[in-house]
Amino acid sequence: MSDKLGPDHERHRAARQKGASSSDDNEGDNANRRERFTISDLAQEFSITTRTIRFYESRGLLSPQRIGTTRLYSKRDRARLMLILRGRNLGFTVEDVGEYLALYDTDPAQLAQTQLLLGKVETAIAELETKRDDLTRALGDLNDIRARCQSHLKKTTG
Repeated sequence: MSDKLGPDHERHRAARQKGASSSDDNEGDNANRRERFTISDLAQEFSITTRTIRFYESRGLLSPQRIGTTRLYSKRDRARLMLILRGRNLGFTVEDVGEYLALYDTDPAQLAQTQLLLGKVETAIAELETKRDDLTRALGDLNDIRARCQSHLKKTTG
């Protein structure tokens, strides 16, 4: 999974956790009623930097309108940013998220999108299960070594 940790990965995680537990629904409702957002608006709302948003824009994941040097993001851009951050928090690469968003744009029934996502999720689950199994084996090995060390110390000092 190359490019797994992009800019402000930890901020994305914090924003997700904050959003899940936030009791201030007025801010979210206000954002849903607005038609256009500046880069600063989105950065503040999602607790990320403007640099992060520009990074996703440079990768073709967001395409705001421009008035002079000001970027104006639509509700669609805001929704896409939310999907990008969710995907990144789940461990998907920027490329994975891009594929998902591309299918979202071209497949109104979202069948191809759902199939792609299912495949990616199954792959991620398999990778995590392998890592978990490796960690379980490593912990077992370390516990055995610790027990042998403790036994040796008891015999030689006790």
